[in-house]
Amino acid sequence: MEWHDEGTLISLRPHGESSAIVEVFTAEHGRHSGVVRGGTSRRMAPILQPGSQVSVLWRARLEDHLGSFTIEPLKSRAGLMADRLGLAGLSSVCAMLHVSLPERLSHPELYRQTQSLLSALEADPLWPAVYLRWELALLEDLGFGLDLTSCAVTGQREGLTYVSPKTGRAVSRDGAGDWADRLLPLPLCLMGQGPTTRAELAAGLSVTGHFLQRELGPQLKGEVLPEARSRLIALLSREPRQDASEA
Repeated sequence: MEWHDEGTLISLRPHGESSAIVEVFTAEHGRHSGVVRGGTSRRMAPILQPGSQVSVLWRARLEDHLGSFTIEPLKSRAGLMADRLGLAGLSSVCAMLHVSLPERLSHPELYRQTQSLLSALEADPLWPAVYLRWELALLEDLGFGLDLTSCAVTGQREGLTYVSPKTGRAVSRDGAGDWADRLLPLPLCLMGQGPTTRAELAAGLSVTGHFLQRELGPQLKGEVLPEARSRLIALLSREPRQDASEA
């Protein structure tokens, strides 16, 4: 068995004396693992970094075997190592892909959006808003996209203020009634409207985090979402940054 693809390295761990088991989110083969011989060597260490864009050749005797990777570097994202917030964003992306995606299934649209986010991490100071939209895309890919187009109670498209924590549908202020305190606040940025201020971003990540935790609960076996995501949110809450409204 053999195939060739391109992807982003999202995790690795030592295997044996000098090898590593590497996990790559690929364009056509989804999240896929393989052994890299000599993966812990000095020559390979700079290449096998989370976030690196790589060309991979996978070989195995049988399709269901772990198999081995031959890896060639395409793009390093080492520049993010000097950016604490950017590095936290990269770590959160890699960790969320690792825990969210089933192995060996293609996710073409999520792959495209992941590449856009990784590019933004390096060049766009307003990338946290891109990250929030990426988490929405991840929920969509998991089969639980939020429906924020109209009120689940009244059907109206204006005055949407809340999100149902059960259905993921928007609810207007009029439709919420006495149930308002049981609903999640709906920031405008989740609907692609208004400026993405620090407070709006925090509210948006709280909403996506609620549904990600719920949807990923079974495979997380009772654990919370990855610590890398929590670190990112903590940094976003205290680091000075330019809001979209000031761009």
